[in-house]
Formats: sequence, structure tokens, C-alpha cells
Amino acid sequence: MTTSRTAAVASRVLHQLARDRRFVVLVLVAPLGIVFFTKTLFDAAETPFFDVTPFAVPFGCFIVHFATFILTALVLVRERTAETMERMFINGYRRLEIITGYLIAYTTLATLVSILVLTELQLLFDLKYGPGRLASIFLVMWLLAVISMALGILVSNMARSEGQVIPFIPAIVLPSLIFSGVIEAVDRLPMWAQVISRFSPMFYANEVLQELIAGKSLGGDVASLVMLPAGAVVVLLAATQTLRESR
Repeated sequence: MTTSRTAAVASRVLHQLARDRRFVVLVLVAPLGIVFFTKTLFDAAETPFFDVTPFAVPFGCFIVHFATFILTALVLVRERTAETMERMFINGYRRLEIITGYLIAYTTLATLVSILVLTELQLLFDLKYGPGRLASIFLVMWLLAVISMALGILVSNMARSEGQVIPFIPAIVLPSLIFSGVIEAVDRLPMWAQVISRFSPMFYANEVLQELIAGKSLGGDVASLVMLPAGAVVVLLAATQTLRESR
């Protein structure tokens, strides 16, 4: 019964997304536009003494992180204000079934976003990565997207309207970039900032990505790699426990 109800939630959300074509197109196209603008910025900053390669892929991952977080948070708040969530509870759906169903549906969209962004990065930045390294980068990007969706679900549980989601965007997304090590090495930051960085999924994603960019294997930093799915599980459990039946 649990499996069938989870599948029913996922199917309903996917059908709803299919009907909202403008929203889906925006979700898919907007990250590609941001990657293009990022390429323009890097082209202006590139010199013989500055290699953009260590920054291109992590910034692409951050864009996916940003897009999937906002997507999930805003859509779930909209579902709650439309009382869709309340009706599912009335019909006997459990919290875990609802959360898992939504996650499966949005993971489909996040997978498409990750593939498109990674393809654009490969073409625009002429990365010349082989299939194996691209697959490893995609896995990191995809795991980060799953955590982002989990964070979006958690934030949506705390908001009563789409407007209340807005303050969470800079509060969560910007620190995740600042303390990730993409802009500045974390070990050069104050100790308190280094502690905060360990709670940022972008930090662990960047640690693994830098190993891959340097030509090492996916297992070059197993500890950071494991933290991505582990973090997703922790956030999803928190999201499940805080899911409310009504506004």
C-alpha cells in the first residue's frame, strides 16, 4: 500500500508539472542562461595566470543546487495553499509517502536540469572530460540536487505562503556558496566559518569535484562523497517530521 500511494503521489505531481509547461520550461532554461552568463564573466576574468576550470563545474553545481531548491520550496508551498496537501492527509496518506512521492517526481526534473547544465558546461568551457569523469561529476551534481530538494521541502514546511519562502533563499543558498570553498579555500577562513562550512552540502560537493577536476577518481575523497547522500537522508527525515497537515 505504501509503495502504491507513493507512486500515486509521484504520478500526480508529474502530470501536474506536464500541464504547467511554462514553469517546466523556465526551470530548464533559466539554469542554462545563468551558466551562459557565468561563462561570459569567466571569459572576462581569464588570464594566463588564472585557470577557470576549477571554478566552472562547481559553479554549475551551485546553479543546479540553487534552481532545485527554489523549485521544490515554491511548488510545495503552492500545493499547501491550494489545500492539496491537506486532502492527501484526509485520504489517509502518510508523511513519508507524501515526501517520497514528491521527491521522486522532482528528481525527474532535477535529473534533466543536471544533464542539461553539465552538457552546457562541457561545450562552453571545452572541458574535454571523458565519459567516466562526466558520469562521476553528474553523480555529484545529482546528489547535490537531491539534498537541495530535501532542503526545499523542509523550508516549505516552515512557510505559509510563497512570499515567506523568499527570506530563506539568501539565508540558505548564499552561505552555501560562500562557505563551500569555491570562492575561497575554506582553510583560509576563520575557524567559526570553517565549522559552518561542514554543514553546507556545497562544501562536500566541491571537495569531491576538485578531486575529479584534478584527474583523480570518484573515490579520491570517499568521506565527502558519503556525506552527500547521508546529508540528504538527514534533511529528508527532518522534512518528514515537520510536514504539517494544513497551513
